[in-house]
Amino acid sequence: MRIAVFGTGAVGGYFGGRLAQAGKDVVFIARGEHLRAMLMQGLQVDSIKGDFVVKPVHVTDDPAEAGKVDVVLVGVKAWQVLEAAQAMRPLVGPETFVLPLQNGLEAPAQLAAVLGNQHVLGGLCGLFCYVVGPGHIRHAGTEPFVKFGEMDNRPSERVKRLQQVFMRAGVTAEIPPDIQVALWMKFLFITVWSGMGAVTRAPVGVWRSLPETRQMAEQGLYEIMAVARARGIALPGEAMRTTMAMVDGLSPQSTSSMQRDVMEGHPSEIESQIGTVVRLGQEADVVTPLHTFIYHSLLPMELRARGKLQFPI
Repeated sequence: MRIAVFGTGAVGGYFGGRLAQAGKDVVFIARGEHLRAMLMQGLQVDSIKGDFVVKPVHVTDDPAEAGKVDVVLVGVKAWQVLEAAQAMRPLVGPETFVLPLQNGLEAPAQLAAVLGNQHVLGGLCGLFCYVVGPGHIRHAGTEPFVKFGEMDNRPSERVKRLQQVFMRAGVTAEIPPDIQVALWMKFLFITVWSGMGAVTRAPVGVWRSLPETRQMAEQGLYEIMAVARARGIALPGEAMRTTMAMVDGLSPQSTSSMQRDVMEGHPSEIESQIGTVVRLGQEADVVTPLHTFIYHSLLPMELRARGKLQFPI
């Protein structure tokens, strides 16, 4: 199975690196300093599960040079998916399938709109990982996992084959009975973590411990669950309890990637997380006052990070 990693950031670098370390045929699509560093020194991954370096590494900034592959792992940020879908066309042959690993809900539909429904799986992942520098990834916490499946939940050989590939590389891989429910459960967790962290500017150990902000987080979960119900998503009855247990299980100093982007003045995934709750709520006539407040509060800094507003800070 030949695999392309489109977007060799923290997520793509870690999972692609594990697959390459296990001897799989992996080509990384990267650019800029990241590309140059990987060409010179390989892909370095520091991990609580063992450090390793992929060297030599097959990396290019030209998907056409990489050619057709069996699987594309999409590791770009959620707001980059539409652009990535167009750029990855040279990688996609008649039997190629694409696995998005973004936070949020809309990447599969965005990819399918460009590449065709038959080429796209639903997918998500979990790990605490970040880019240290060009060509250098650090996995600092959480047991890494991927979950994926056909969007209509039918059993398929390609999904089973990919699961085996991940598991042989030492990555926990699960095929959920309902990929939509799995995506929404991840969405519950990451969106509340991101929103609370970004608006309070505090690590999770702080806002989950204060009664006032913990209550805000629970209100946020209720809002997302109401939107999910209105869209016909059969979330489990213990969704609230399960999500708060995940929040409580995080290291006290943990911050989400969206929170870090907001605090560092970078473009963030606010639209694919907080904005999605607000927008889907409006479409379903479900009020989302907390997420609306968070979205409006973060919007000026997001527009500044994207060069659409200018003001001193």
